[in-house]
Amino acid sequence: MHEFMPIKDLGRRIIIMGPTNAGKSTLAVALGDKLGVPALHLDLFRHFPNTDWEQRPDDEFAALHDTAITGPEWVMDGNYTKLLPQRLARATSIIVVDDHLWRRYWRYFRRTLGQTPRAGALDGGKDSIKWDMIHWLWHTRNAARVSQQRATQSGLPHILLRDQAELQALYKAWDLTLTSF
Repeated sequence: MHEFMPIKDLGRRIIIMGPTNAGKSTLAVALGDKLGVPALHLDLFRHFPNTDWEQRPDDEFAALHDTAITGPEWVMDGNYTKLLPQRLARATSIIVVDDHLWRRYWRYFRRTLGQTPRAGALDGGKDSIKWDMIHWLWHTRNAARVSQQRATQSGLPHILLRDQAELQALYKAWDLTLTSF
């Protein structure tokens, strides 16, 4: 049985970090719903809606990010380490989500080929298989380890979820609802 800190100990500004396709956005929505706070997806600030993940200019993305973190409460998923210092300065806790690389590849292909609605998807966007993303998944296969180090160094309360079993245990422990989109 997994033991997790009480959900109330997370505070009201929670960062969710980890590698691509590990379940960060879905967890952000579930936590936001449970706590009654907005779930904010950094990918939606970084990319233009109604595109196939076309990036905004860096300064526009940073402005959207910096405005969002001034909110009194939020659950924010995503990494974007260049902007992490500002986010950490406002956060009350961190959750690091990881999963096996093969499952993260499976999620990528399923969501892209199936075009199924999901948390963190671009409004009006349409995914396509991209070699850059396939490479990115491989390149960031150990990203959770780095995220965990950053969480530990921050001094903030934090949780590490190493795989799908631990993530499901957290959903159960905190009575979170897995939302269908």
